[in-house]
Amino acid sequence: MKLYSIRLLVTDFDACFRFYRDTLGLEPVWGEEGGRYADFKVGNGTLIALFRRDLMAAAVGAQDLPTNASAQDKAAIILQVDDIDRTVARLRSKGTIFLTEPKDYPEWTIRAAYLRDPEANLIELFSALPEAQWSEDARDVDRRTGADR
Repeated sequence: MKLYSIRLLVTDFDACFRFYRDTLGLEPVWGEEGGRYADFKVGNGTLIALFRRDLMAAAVGAQDLPTNASAQDKAAIILQVDDIDRTVARLRSKGTIFLTEPKDYPEWTIRAAYLRDPEANLIELFSALPEAQWSEDARDVDRRTGADR
C-alpha cells in the first residue's frame, strides 16, 4: 500500500484551485479551474487533491448531514520548503495571511509558520533546523530511532 494523495473536500473549488496553483505555486497534473476534481504535484509522487465536498457526501451517503466542522483542526497539510522565511515573504507578497510568524520549534527540529487555504484547511510550512539548534530531547529521540536527517 502507498499513499496516493491527501484529498481536501471543498465547497469553493475554484478558489481552492487558484490558491494551490497560483498562491502556493503547486503544479496541477489533473483537472482545471471550473472542474470538480484536481490533483496537484507536491513532490516525489505525492499529491494534494481537491474534490467538491457535495459530490463526496453524495458518494458516501452523507449529503443530508450538516457540513459544519469541529472547533479544532483534525488534520493539517505539512509542506517542507527550503527557506521558511523567504517562502513566507513570497506568499505574503501575494496577499497570503499567516496565522503565525515563522518560529523555531527545536523540540520538533523545524522552523515553521501556519496558514489556511480558502476552505480553512490548516497548512504548516516548515524548514529543517540545523541539528545544533535541536533540543536535547530531539537529539536523543533521533539517536534512538536512527533517523537520518
